[in-house]
Amino acid sequence: MTEPTALDTKPFLYVVVCASGVAPDVGTLITAAQKADWNVGVIATPQALGFIDTRAIEAQTGYPIRSAWRTPGQPRPLPPADAIAVAPATFNTINKWAAGISDTLALGILCEAYGLGIPTVALPYVNSAQAAHPAYRQSLDRLRDMGVLIGSYDPHRPKAGGGAERFRWEEALELLASATGGVDRNR
Repeated sequence: MTEPTALDTKPFLYVVVCASGVAPDVGTLITAAQKADWNVGVIATPQALGFIDTRAIEAQTGYPIRSAWRTPGQPRPLPPADAIAVAPATFNTINKWAAGISDTLALGILCEAYGLGIPTVALPYVNSAQAAHPAYRQSLDRLRDMGVLIGSYDPHRPKAGGGAERFRWEEALELLASATGGVDRNR
């Protein structure tokens, strides 16, 4: 039996990334998490794969990006999650997640996280027209009732792009620290 490495003893953060205009900057969150002593693996929605630099993220994390279900017998490419950050969390993902829809790997992981008691945060990135929809507000309420911590992003104007300069990637770590008391090095 070999001695665990530093990589083995750090807590593991899943970053679930959704397709949106800020998704290409997910490396900002990965860097901040690694500086805060987390190991990180990325779970991307299928559409998010077209928004992110998969090679750069895999090089940064040291793990493959997961986007599709494993087949029986395939090894698990990531360790179990100690926490999950959904960033950016889109209108579609928030509503499906709150409704218990599990039609992608990312949603399946998020739906299971509740039952497993995994601390989870979501940083929504939506426009004001989407945020005005009653289903969105109800979904946020349901996620909060499930214990999900929701970031403070103020929706941007529709069709204006924008808002990226106000998207606080580090807020995911701040919320996780408040939920977990910081990184648990004795897991």
